[in-house]
Amino acid sequence: MRKRNAYRTAILGILIAIIFVQSMVPFLGFIPTGFINITIIHITVIVAAIVLGPKDGAIVGLVWGIGTIIRAFTSPTSIIDTTVFTNPIVAVLPRIAVGLIAGWIYLWFKKHTNKKLLGMAIASGVGSLVNTVLVLGLMRMMYATAMAQAYATQTDLLNKLLLVIVGTNGIPEMIAAIVIAPAIATAILKSNKFLDA
Repeated sequence: MRKRNAYRTAILGILIAIIFVQSMVPFLGFIPTGFINITIIHITVIVAAIVLGPKDGAIVGLVWGIGTIIRAFTSPTSIIDTTVFTNPIVAVLPRIAVGLIAGWIYLWFKKHTNKKLLGMAIASGVGSLVNTVLVLGLMRMMYATAMAQAYATQTDLLNKLLLVIVGTNGIPEMIAAIVIAPAIATAILKSNKFLDA
């Protein structure tokens, strides 16, 4: 039991370190486009949720959210970063939700079926969508006027703009998560008997 806890703590520490670096360094966790960032950092949170469970997934998501706020203050990469991503409701809550929901979905599959890989894929896809939908939804609710000004569009056309972002960013992010997160999580789980027991 002590070895299992030590190993889980070590994996959590490594994933937290990775997520913090990804939050700070462009092209490691996100690809800046000038319009909005294409995120790949969510994959690390999903891996944590699958390998360690929803609670630790939420912790890694929290670190991602804190890193998002720090980056928005210190080195914004899009025209709305300092307006939107300095708000913890937008920057932190969706990231925590990614870890919780992806972890819960995988646990359900693990307990009720023998299709763990399918569970990982679904957890990854839903986790990615949770991030996209919550972030864009909260931005729309809280910053509609500021976003319309930043993107030089009318407020009533903002919904169409957000749907374009879902299509151009959210879907590729989801596909990347479905392909990459289960592969990494499976490798970690196979490498140690103390996990996924």
